[in-house]
Amino acid sequence: MQTPSSKLKRQIEIVGLALNNERKFSILDLAELFHCEELTIKRDLHELRSSGVDIHSTKGKGISVERKIDEAKLKEFISQYIALSNSTSVIDKATSLLFKKQKERALKNIVTIQRCIDSSFTILADYISEGGKFTDMEISPLVIFQSEGYWRLLALNHGKIKQYHLDKLSNVRETETKFNKISLNEMEELFRFSWRSWIGTEKYTVKLQLSEWWTTILKPRQLMESQIISEHSDGSIILEITVNSLEEIASWIVSRGNGVKVIEPKELKERVINLANETLSNYKR
Repeated sequence: MQTPSSKLKRQIEIVGLALNNERKFSILDLAELFHCEELTIKRDLHELRSSGVDIHSTKGKGISVERKIDEAKLKEFISQYIALSNSTSVIDKATSLLFKKQKERALKNIVTIQRCIDSSFTILADYISEGGKFTDMEISPLVIFQSEGYWRLLALNHGKIKQYHLDKLSNVRETETKFNKISLNEMEELFRFSWRSWIGTEKYTVKLQLSEWWTTILKPRQLMESQIISEHSDGSIILEITVNSLEEIASWIVSRGNGVKVIEPKELKERVINLANETLSNYKR
């Protein structure tokens, strides 16, 4: 039985596919693609037009969007689609940053990626690295997720699990190459000891002393799944956690400033000191 959410997801996918200039779909093509009647697709097009999307089926051209979609409507589609396709909460900042960079291409790319996730097909895409270098690559998309104010894609690349910023992925194309998905448990394990967004199987036991001031702010939060808190009479606490990256938590500690002190390991303490000194060097004459 069709649910309102599945109907909305299909309609947004129709718009995303219609924005794809590389291939044109007929009503019959979409009916076969979504396993429904042609009449259902015609109703979808009518409802999309009623919502302000100038989408039509033309002989020889297939289904196409004749006029640019309103920016607010595109943002709404992107937020709705990611929310419908993933169990994560939608963060407006992440969507706004993605839309600012890619405009309507953001919806086209997301639809292509999510459909390949659902059907276990690899994608081809251009990726802009930190140095501004374009890389044409074929990857196996696993899940779209949000972290630190950005939408990201977790994917397999030559057998290794990596993550990519969606706003740095362009020219996304689907292939006919199938891949074997990894289990949800495996994906969860990659992030289980992640302080922010770092993925990996390394494990480091960390002990931090938090001042009374930081304790009042951080104690009510569940910072990590396996955290252990020891309270002291002066109001401070010792926070014991396991993380998969010392570099990631070192950056967080430095950004907190006074009142967050590393007890162990020694390697983390040294990294925090080095990062703090590097930051201070920006202000030395």
